[in-house]
Amino acid sequence: MSNKNSGSLSVLLNGIIKENPVLVLILGTCPTLAMTKNASTALGMGLSVLVVLLCSNVAISLLRKLIPETVRIPCYIVIIAGFVTIVEMIIHAFLPDLYSTMGVFLKLITVNCIILGRAEMFASKSSVGRSALDGIGMGAGFTLAIFSISVVREVLGAASFMGNEIPFLSEYAIKFFVEAPGGMLVYGLAIAAIYKLTNGKFPKKKSFSCEGCPSASLCHMGGECCESEANAVKEENTDAC
Repeated sequence: MSNKNSGSLSVLLNGIIKENPVLVLILGTCPTLAMTKNASTALGMGLSVLVVLLCSNVAISLLRKLIPETVRIPCYIVIIAGFVTIVEMIIHAFLPDLYSTMGVFLKLITVNCIILGRAEMFASKSSVGRSALDGIGMGAGFTLAIFSISVVREVLGAASFMGNEIPFLSEYAIKFFVEAPGGMLVYGLAIAAIYKLTNGKFPKKKSFSCEGCPSASLCHMGGECCESEANAVKEENTDAC
């Protein structure tokens, strides 16, 4: 029982630091850079992704034995899009200012590589409980990462926090930090900080192969099948390449 609890806790905590989608796996960089000018916008985006991740992971895990292998990616996208639409409607109804600020990036959660990646790598192969924990962990890691970056950018670049002005910093705001180059700088420093805190061991353990890419089975580079397809070829003893 203790091993089971330890395994569940590991799944939950992986996304916070060890496999943080933004700072270790380097996924979701577009919303990270676009939504971190303001801490409230970043928090809204983070929580939206967390809810969609949790719901889509659970749904895909429940349906994993019913979804045909050949159309799994379109099915995942349809499931994710459904939950994104629900979240979008709720935000539009109750938080119209946040909805306007998030703009097209709210809709683009549908094709967020973090959500598609977890659907392909984890939810489609795991139980409902573990998939839910993975969704919460990865969503929390994404939220914490972009919120932390946004706090630095907003405080230094706009002398405010969550849209509220910080009086003693108002004369010292550095506009550079709310511009795109400033966002890249803070993002890079955040990645470096995690690398330093973990002594570099977590990023070094990650593979940069095609494994985990939702389109890996469809991708050919230089005439060679990617890793996931090659494994499938061996298992099925076919000549897919």
